[in-house]
Amino acid sequence: MPVEEFVAGWISGAVGLVLGHPFDTIKVRLQTQNTYQGIVDCIRKTYRHESVLGFFKGMSFPIASVALVNSVLFGVYSNTLLALTATSHQERRAQPPSYTNIFIAGCTGGLLQAYCLAPFDLIKVRLQNQTEPRMQIGGSEPRYRGPVHCAVSILREEGPQGLFRGSWALVLRDTPTLGMYFVTYEGLCRQYTPEGQNPSKWGGWGGGTA
Repeated sequence: MPVEEFVAGWISGAVGLVLGHPFDTIKVRLQTQNTYQGIVDCIRKTYRHESVLGFFKGMSFPIASVALVNSVLFGVYSNTLLALTATSHQERRAQPPSYTNIFIAGCTGGLLQAYCLAPFDLIKVRLQNQTEPRMQIGGSEPRYRGPVHCAVSILREEGPQGLFRGSWALVLRDTPTLGMYFVTYEGLCRQYTPEGQNPSKWGGWGGGTA
């Protein structure tokens, strides 16, 4: 995978995490706690008790890991296509792979990415579920003081397998969906790109957001 694609994937992934993390925190709390009456109530209570920082709990590990996760996804995808079609990254515009091969490569990337993502996602969710303010004098201390303390606590209390709780659910979610993601992306890029040319920035943007 070209270096520029790796860097672009890390930057875009990090930006997406920063923008989407507050909504993800609200989603996780509504899914796992019964103290909120809805989205607005969750936002209000989180802000009142934890300030703006409450919406960004557990974000540091996902941002740090997005480069690893994306490199696994796109690296496995690219190398699986190479194994299936015997065409390099540079040759694929002249000899586009079939959608079947794209789907298989995307599923393979999604499968391996899920195992890399599982520990980071678990730590993120546990930190998001802590409703204690980070800065609190005389109040109860949160169970986890941060992502590293959370990881160490899980290893000590549950063993290495504890970091992979829910990993099969991630596999079932990411394997087919990322296969379809790459098929959709490639299909839209081909539709809006003249034959033999590289996709324009708008074609790539449209394919990635579809």
